[in-house]
Amino acid sequence: MERTSFPWVRELVRHKPIISPSLLAADFANLEREIRLAEEGGARVLHVDVMDGHFVPNISIGVPVVASIRKITRLPLDVHLMISDPDRYAEAFVKAGADSLLFHIEAVPEPAALIEKIRALGAAPGLVLNPGTPAGAVLPYARQIDILLTMSVQPGFGGQKFKPEVLEKVRAFKKAVRPDTLLSIDGGIGKWTIEEAARAGVDMFVAGTSVFDAVNYAQRINLLRSLALKPQREPEESK
Repeated sequence: MERTSFPWVRELVRHKPIISPSLLAADFANLEREIRLAEEGGARVLHVDVMDGHFVPNISIGVPVVASIRKITRLPLDVHLMISDPDRYAEAFVKAGADSLLFHIEAVPEPAALIEKIRALGAAPGLVLNPGTPAGAVLPYARQIDILLTMSVQPGFGGQKFKPEVLEKVRAFKKAVRPDTLLSIDGGIGKWTIEEAARAGVDMFVAGTSVFDAVNYAQRINLLRSLALKPQREPEESK
C-alpha cells in the first residue's frame, strides 16, 4: 500500500513554495529571539541541521538543543541528520520534538527499514543526497518518503556557492515522487538562485544566511517567496 504524507507536510504542500529558515545561520546566543522573528516573518517550518563531526567535518547541535527549540515554537522542525548512524539516534530526536527526520543516502545505502522506523516513531521520513550522488540512488525510495532534499552545496558548512547542476536531479525527482511529497533544496539559496531552483520544481527552500543575515526577516522571506512564485506566474503574464 502506498504511503501518504503526514498532515503537516500536506499542509505545507498546499502553501508552497515554502521558505524554510535554517537555524544553523541564526544567532545561537539569541536563538529564541531569532525563532520568534522568523515566525513573525512568515516562516511555516524551521530547518535544523545536526552534524556529528564524522559524516561531515563540523559539529553543530544535538538532541538537547532540539528539545529546547521544541519548547519555544509550534512550527514543524525539519531535522536534517548529517550524521553517520542516523538509525541509532532517530528515536531520541523524534522524542525531542523533530517533526521530520531527513538522513543521507550516503550514510544509509539501503534506507527502506529506517524510512519505516521513522514513520512508525511518528515523524515524517526524508532522504537527502549530496551534490555528487546520482539521482538513481534515491529514486527507488522516492514514493516512500515525505521529503526529498537535494543538497546544492557540499554539506557541513554554511555560506557556500550554489551548484546549479543539481537541478537536473530535481527535475527527475519531480516525476518520481508522490504529489504530497515535498521537494526541498539546501545550499546557496538566496535571491539570485531561488528562481532557477523553483523553475526546476523545488517546493521548499532551505535558506540560512539569506534570511538570518537580513535586517528584516519578514521582508527577506517575502522577497524569497515572491521570487520562487515567479515561474508559476510566467504563463499568465505571457498571455
